Amino acid sequence: MPWNTWSTERMGIALAVLAAFGFSFKAIFVKLAYAAAPVDAVTLLTLRMGFALPLVLGVALWLGRTAPPLGRKDWGLLIVLGLLGYYGASILDFVGLQYISAGLERLILFTYPTLTVLIGVLFMGKHLDRRQVGALLLSYAGIGLAFAHDLQVAGDVQAVWIGAAFVLGSALAYALYSAGAEIAIHRLGTLRFAALAILVSTAATLLHFVIAQPIAALVQPIPVYVHAAAMALFSTVLPVFWQSAAVRQIGAARTVLIGTLGPILTIFFGWLLLSEPLSLAQLSGAGLVLAGVLLVSRRTRMPIGQAPASRVDQGVPLAAPVRPHGAGGEDKDLA
Repeated sequence: MPWNTWSTERMGIALAVLAAFGFSFKAIFVKLAYAAAPVDAVTLLTLRMGFALPLVLGVALWLGRTAPPLGRKDWGLLIVLGLLGYYGASILDFVGLQYISAGLERLILFTYPTLTVLIGVLFMGKHLDRRQVGALLLSYAGIGLAFAHDLQVAGDVQAVWIGAAFVLGSALAYALYSAGAEIAIHRLGTLRFAALAILVSTAATLLHFVIAQPIAALVQPIPVYVHAAAMALFSTVLPVFWQSAAVRQIGAARTVLIGTLGPILTIFFGWLLLSEPLSLAQLSGAGLVLAGVLLVSRRTRMPIGQAPASRVDQGVPLAAPVRPHGAGGEDKDLA
């Protein structure tokens, strides 16, 4: 296959783009499910995680057969990140989507790359280079343009602000998850961490459902099941693994910056599949976001004969230098 000859950086960028594509469809699936039946956010999230559970559990068992057992620190980190990521961030996001459009949700949610980078700078000893700063400025100038458009066309401004508040809380939770994910991947390995984090999130989601909803709420029309199952596979399991692998290859900061391609895709498919309004401001904003993605994805040329001093790219340590203690046989088995 052609990607067998790709460099670590190129493979990481490709995986980050695939993850962005998968995640961009999540809001589309959620809005389609809401349109199909009056399903609540907790029930829909439970169906999503329930459909994802067999696949994730199989991966976790396969990877754990040769890996050493997890220590207390490992479990503590997994529980915190699982509660923050695909439970906390997801439930806030699903509630927010009851009030706002898919395009606006994705734009607000994508404040998390800035938050993730800032968390890395403030608390993890990272630093930004000029290219990353330029990518941030371009990306969020574009997001600001499209955000202003949605506020103008919204019929209920109060509902927009309520939904925006929930999604902004989701963005903060996901930024904390993204910042901690790079540490966990170093310790546990790429796919093992992703699978175990989803299992923790699934347990928290099921507990929330049992407390908040009757079991009969799981009885939904067929279209709701179809959208939830598609969301589980194409917008949860596969992109989670793709993103975790990208973080391992190119670091959390560049992965989330490349992920700003997501709003462009969500705006487009929101217009195509949900008939959400599209304007010149949104298209201009999408163009700026794409410019930021291309800027951060462009490979830096080194003088001929000069080798890199260390495996550090643009101030973001790659995950490959240190083999995680929990990844004993997983890399070889899943290559």
